[in-house]
Amino acid sequence: MALRRIVSVWCTGALRFAPLSTAPAAREQTAAGREAVPGCGAAEAARPPVPVVDFGNTQEAYRSRRSWELVRSLLVLRLCASPALLAHHEQLLHLTRRLLGQRLFEKLMKMTFYGQFVAGEDQESIRPLIRHNRAFGVGSILDYGVEEDLSPEEAERKEMESCTSAVEREGSGTSKREKQYQAHRAFGDRRDGVISARTYFYANEAKCDSHMETFLRCIEAAGGASDDGFSAIKLTALGRPQFLLQFSDVLTRWRRFFHQMAAEQGKAGLAAMDTKLEVAVLQESVAKMGIASRTEIENWFTAETLGVSGTLDLLDWSSLIDSRTELSKHLVVPNMQTGQLEPLLSRFTEEEELQMTRMLQRMDILAKKAAEMGVRLMVDAEQTYFQPAISRLTLEMQRKFNVGKPLIFNTYQCYLKDAYDNVTLDVELARREGWCFGAKLVRGAYMAQERTRAAEIGYEDPINPTYEATNAMYHRCLNYVLEELKHNTKAKVMVASHNEDTIRFTLRRMEELGLYPADRQVYFGQLLGMCDQISFPLGQAGFPVYKYVPYGPVMEVLPYLSRRALENSGVVKDAWRERQLLWQELKRRLRTGSLFHRPA
Repeated sequence: MALRRIVSVWCTGALRFAPLSTAPAAREQTAAGREAVPGCGAAEAARPPVPVVDFGNTQEAYRSRRSWELVRSLLVLRLCASPALLAHHEQLLHLTRRLLGQRLFEKLMKMTFYGQFVAGEDQESIRPLIRHNRAFGVGSILDYGVEEDLSPEEAERKEMESCTSAVEREGSGTSKREKQYQAHRAFGDRRDGVISARTYFYANEAKCDSHMETFLRCIEAAGGASDDGFSAIKLTALGRPQFLLQFSDVLTRWRRFFHQMAAEQGKAGLAAMDTKLEVAVLQESVAKMGIASRTEIENWFTAETLGVSGTLDLLDWSSLIDSRTELSKHLVVPNMQTGQLEPLLSRFTEEEELQMTRMLQRMDILAKKAAEMGVRLMVDAEQTYFQPAISRLTLEMQRKFNVGKPLIFNTYQCYLKDAYDNVTLDVELARREGWCFGAKLVRGAYMAQERTRAAEIGYEDPINPTYEATNAMYHRCLNYVLEELKHNTKAKVMVASHNEDTIRFTLRRMEELGLYPADRQVYFGQLLGMCDQISFPLGQAGFPVYKYVPYGPVMEVLPYLSRRALENSGVVKDAWRERQLLWQELKRRLRTGSLFHRPA
C-alpha cells in the first residue's frame, strides 16, 4: 500500500527515519532535556537590550549602495507601479528584444530589472555581491532562478499527465480522491495568478535528477560563500506531483477523521493541540463502524504507544498512520456524503512506486549535502493541494537531520486558516521527540489562485478572509514560535517579511522575551532588490538578516523578473514608502556633496 511503501523506503538503508513516537517516556526525556538548556537563567538580566533599529534613517539604510544604484532602484520601482506597463510587460519585453537584438537587450536588462533583482548569471559572478552584502551584515539564501518557458497549453498538458495516476487514467479510481486533491485541467498551469514563487512542471525522472544537481550546486555555492548560508528547494522539482497529491489526500482525510471523532465526543471547534479524544469512547466508535475487531482495535491504542492518560491527541493519531502493525490494512474513513467506508490509501503501480522512491532519495541526497557543507536547507511551501505531503516529508527530514541544530527549515504560509494549528503541532512534535524546530514564516504566494480554484471546484476556501486576518495569523504564529525560542535555545525561526509592522512586532517581542541578535535564533529575510531599508539597518544592528538571492542567465530568468515586477505592484503602500526613502537619500547626498559616495 502507498503509505506502507513510504514508511518502508524511509526505514531501510540510507533513508532510515525514527518512528513517530509520542510515548510518555519520549516526552519526559524531551522535557528534561529542555530544562537543562543553557541560556535561560538569571544571568540574562545583565545582558544589554535588543538594539533599536531605525528604518527611516536613509543614510544607514543605503550606506551599502552607490548613487547610481539608488537611481536604478527608483526607476525600476516606478516602472513596477505603472498599471499600463505591467499589463503589457511581456509584449514590451519581446518588442524591445526584437528592436535591440539579443546582446543589447541583455545589457539593458542588466542595467535595470535584472540588475535590481538578480545577483548574476552563475556561481562565480554572484560572489562579489554576496561578499559585498555580507560586509554590511546581510547574508544570502541562494536560489537558481531559471524557470522553463512553457506555453499555458504545454504547462497544462504536463500537469495533467503528471498528476493523474494509472488507475485514474483507466477510469476506475477517479472518485477515490477528494476534489481538492485531484488534477483539474482549468488549473493545469500552476503559474497562473502566482506572483512570487517559481513553478516546476514534471517532465521525466531525468529532469528531476537535473533539478537535484542544480540544487546541489546551489548548496555548494552557499557553503563556499559563507559559513552560515541558506539554500532553498522545492519538492515539486524533485518528483512526480501525483505522489504529493495522493499523499496529501491521505493525510488530510486522516486528520479530518480525527476531528469527526472529536465532534462525536463533543469537542468540536477546539484548537488542534487542545483536542483530546477519550480512547475508550474512540475504540467503541471504531468498532461500531466495522473497521476491525475489538481485539485488533485495542492493540492499536496501547500504553506503549499512547501512554496511560486514556486520551489521544492529533499527534498520537497521526502516529498511527505510520504503524508497523497490521493497522495499515484497516485504514478506511467514512464518506460523510454516502455514509460508506472508503479505503484511505490509493494503489500505486510498480513504476509509480519507483518514482516515489526516487523522490525521497533525492531529498535525502540534498539534506546530506547541506549537512556536509554546513548550509541550512529551506523547503519552500507550495499550493495547498501539495502542501500536506510537502510538510510531512519535510518533517521527516527534520527528524533525521535536525539533531544538534536546525538544518532543515519548514515553511509555514500564514494566509492559511490552519496555519496556527500546523505551527503548534510541529513545535509540540519537536518537543516530544527531541529534535530541533526550524521554521520560515511567510504570508503566502498563491492566494488568488487558491481562492479561484476553491470556488470553481467547490471546496472550502483555505485562505484567511482578509489581509488583516492574515496579518493577525502571522503575528499569532510568530508570537507562539518566539515564546518557544525563549525556552528552547536550539529552535530557530526566519521571519520572511517585507512588512515593517511585522518586523517591528518581532523586535518588540524579542526585547520582551529576552531574545538577542547574538543568539542567532531569530533570522530575517527579504528578496534581493526589495526593502533594503529593512534588511541593511537590521544587519548593521547585528541581527541575522538574509537576502533571497536568485541567479541565472538573463533570458532564462525572465519569468522570475516578471513576477518581481508584479509583486512590487501588489504592495503599493510598501513600494511607495521605499521610493520615498530612496528619493530622500538621493537628495541628502546632493545637499551634502556625497553624490559619488563609495560604500566602505
